[in-house]
Amino acid sequence: MKKILLAAVMFVGIINLLSAQDFKKVSNAFLLNQIEYAKTELDKLMADPKAQEKPDGWFWKAKIYAYFYNNAALSTKYPQASVIADEAYQKYISLDPSLKVLKKPENSGQEFLFNLYAPSFNSGIGAFNSKNWDSAYYYFSFAVKYSDVIFKNKFSKNPDQAFDTTSILYAGYSAQNAQKNNEAVSSYSRLISSNIGGKTYIDVYRFCLINSINTKNEKDFKKYLDASKAMYPQEDWEDYELSFFNKNFSLAEKTAMYDKEDATGNMSSKKYLQYGEVFANISKEDKESIDSTKQSEYLKKAASAFKKAFYKNPTDGIAAFNAGVIYYNLFGLYDDRVSQAKRSLQELNSNRVIEKDPKKKAIADVKFKLIADSLKTSRIALEKPLIEAGDSSITWLETEISLLKGKTDKTREEKNCLNKSVDYLANIFSYKREKARGKDLKAYDLYDEKYKLYDGLHDSFK
Repeated sequence: MKKILLAAVMFVGIINLLSAQDFKKVSNAFLLNQIEYAKTELDKLMADPKAQEKPDGWFWKAKIYAYFYNNAALSTKYPQASVIADEAYQKYISLDPSLKVLKKPENSGQEFLFNLYAPSFNSGIGAFNSKNWDSAYYYFSFAVKYSDVIFKNKFSKNPDQAFDTTSILYAGYSAQNAQKNNEAVSSYSRLISSNIGGKTYIDVYRFCLINSINTKNEKDFKKYLDASKAMYPQEDWEDYELSFFNKNFSLAEKTAMYDKEDATGNMSSKKYLQYGEVFANISKEDKESIDSTKQSEYLKKAASAFKKAFYKNPTDGIAAFNAGVIYYNLFGLYDDRVSQAKRSLQELNSNRVIEKDPKKKAIADVKFKLIADSLKTSRIALEKPLIEAGDSSITWLETEISLLKGKTDKTREEKNCLNKSVDYLANIFSYKREKARGKDLKAYDLYDEKYKLYDGLHDSFK
């Protein structure tokens, strides 16, 4: 009985020995550059289910098909070579995660990794140059996959290199152009988290910021903003902060954040300008949710922010212009309300019905007087803020003109602001002139002179 058992054990040993010899045949054929013969021998071996349990078989399958993939003639004959090689490699590492077979000197395992990497990278370049973005992303991603194995195991000529920066960058570019934003961010994030920087990479940081703004991902936004500021401290990143702020917070939240930051006294001129824009241009939805009085309050808040921006930078004519425009808009708003009160009073008088019955007339007269007095009170109450808004607009617009008028290198924006300012001032002084007509000759002459000055400058800044 013991002799029979010993014979069985010896038989199993022979089977294992024969399997090792068969893999040696595959190896020898590959070394002799008889690659398709090596494939034939391997196919015979892999027909045995037991051979499929060994990492050697999957290693050689990956290596053979990687060779086909990197060979111009054979890649045509075996068009699925890269897919088969990739599947075989995944099966191989599941059986040999330490890459023991691959690292055997006689197997030259590193070679097949480069055979998967190099043609993928080159195909990615070709697809990228042809603007086939989906294909380019596929090939560069494949190149990254195997370059990661190469660099992780220090198989490259630069053992200290952590990854293939170029493949990752172009995988991101390709994904971005293919509008695969999540995939683009995934590639770019690797570069950012590894502190890759320089002029070439600044748009990578910008894209990740913009994507986190659009996806309303505050955690990622803060991460990329911190990385951007650290890598490019000389760049201005406040526009991105404002954009995230605008898209991801309600008007009430924005107001609370502004009040909190304003209280610190540490806000920059630019940030005051940005907040001013927020309050000056509230969305249609927000306007519909608040009354006209609240809208006026936001305009005043905008004017305050613009003035504070100017105080931080007294040479900023645009900040002065913005404050002047807000007060001009308030001036127009109050003027419209005064006009509406006058029209309402006129309509009230026009539609008044004189009652003949003394009792009814007395009641009607009391009612009429209450409404008329209310309209007059409203109109009178509006006149003070109207004059104040107009005077404030004059102050800030004239400040802007004094700063920008003499500049020899005016920007297009500055020229536009100057042309608008003189028109706004002409309108205000025309209003003030008419209010003084027949009441104050000195004031009338002064306002008339100012009106003619600014009206004569209409469209003069080219």
